[in-house]
Amino acid sequence: MSTVVRRRVDGWYRTASGLRQASVRSRSTAAAVIVVAVALLIGAAALLLLLQRALITEVSDAADGRVADVARQVSTEGTKGLGHDLANTTRASQLIQVLDPNGKIVAASSSRVGNSPLTDLRPPAGALLRAQVGAMPLIDDDHSFLIVAEGAAYHGTTYTVVVASSVETQRQTVSTVTQYLLIGFPVLLFVVGVAGWLMIGQALRPVERIRSRVQGIGSRDLTERVPVPQTRDEIARLAVTMNEMLDRLETGQTTQRAFVADASHELRSPLATLTAALEVIDADTTGKAWRELRQVMETETDRMRQLVEDLLLLAKADDRGIRMRQTDVDLDDLVEAEIKRLRSSKPELTVKGDVHPVRVTGDPGRLGQVLRNLVDNAARAAHSTVRLTTAERDGAAVITVEDDGDGIPEADRQRVFERFVRLDTSRSRASGGSGLGLSIAREITRAHHGTITLTSAPTGGTTATITLPN
Repeated sequence: MSTVVRRRVDGWYRTASGLRQASVRSRSTAAAVIVVAVALLIGAAALLLLLQRALITEVSDAADGRVADVARQVSTEGTKGLGHDLANTTRASQLIQVLDPNGKIVAASSSRVGNSPLTDLRPPAGALLRAQVGAMPLIDDDHSFLIVAEGAAYHGTTYTVVVASSVETQRQTVSTVTQYLLIGFPVLLFVVGVAGWLMIGQALRPVERIRSRVQGIGSRDLTERVPVPQTRDEIARLAVTMNEMLDRLETGQTTQRAFVADASHELRSPLATLTAALEVIDADTTGKAWRELRQVMETETDRMRQLVEDLLLLAKADDRGIRMRQTDVDLDDLVEAEIKRLRSSKPELTVKGDVHPVRVTGDPGRLGQVLRNLVDNAARAAHSTVRLTTAERDGAAVITVEDDGDGIPEADRQRVFERFVRLDTSRSRASGGSGLGLSIAREITRAHHGTITLTSAPTGGTTATITLPN
């Protein structure tokens, strides 16, 4: 690539880069001016072309009519006295000659064209020929002419009637219109540019107000909102969308703060128990306190470990979703295992099962965790009976966990899925519950494209229903 070509390419690239970096207002104004300029050029070209064609057609029609009239006169009256008639009835923009068969001028509309024929066209009688010529020095005229010739027979002699119509007036008309267009184009483009600049600035003014307001909103206070213009255009929808985004951010920030506060509170309890136990053990020189408090410390340690694992699981779900191992899972096997576990750990409860073979694709460990959380909740809430069932309905696998406890009020059936929510705080804390079990169960079920719902049971308790696609 030569140096000149490289410099031109670099110049075009810098120009394009500068246009991309210009403001929206500048680019929009420039685009409007360019579009109007292209439209005006196309319209002007079409106008001049049509105008020129219309004017030439007018000249041609006038010449055809005049040559036909003269030819008719020659055919009926001959050429005697024709020159005088032509001189009195011919317009200044037309020149007329009547030629005999030898090309000699027998009549003319002006002395300017009485010496030499205007054309060598010799049409037969009744025929019409035409031609367009440039300047004709023979008549001392720099104009262009449209020549029409028609043959006329009189007493066996064929004469040629020639009409030469000047097209200079038409060309001057086109030239004048072109000059006016050339003068008006820059003025019109300037008006378009100024009007576009002002109108686009007016349209973008709400955007600038939105930008200024968003710039002033800090991460510590998300209660402010951007102004919504009193219009129904794209900018108004942008402002509404920005406010909806700020609503979500504020809700997320509030939830995050509550989550951190609740997590800190949950971790503080086992840590306080462990600290108190260590102080008692440290003050006891006999070693008896260690043997008495060892079980308590192990329980609190397990509780804190489980809480940390649950918090990490929910944090991963919020960040990028829970990763699932995809394999075939027999839900009836998971339910049978939970029935056996619950019967051994809670012998005071009656555990019933109505288990049918059901298979889905998913993570057996995570699905087992969901089922265990629901079974543990049912066992804590039940008075005497817990019932587990599996079935297949409408192409989906369904697991139900039912208890005969006091039930959950309908107003709280969605709230219990929120994190750290306990409807019976004292009992949940005593049994080690952190209020995260149902939240984790819902996140895992969603990761399997399923749903989990709570309804009232026929026994008066609660029925938890898991629905998973096969």
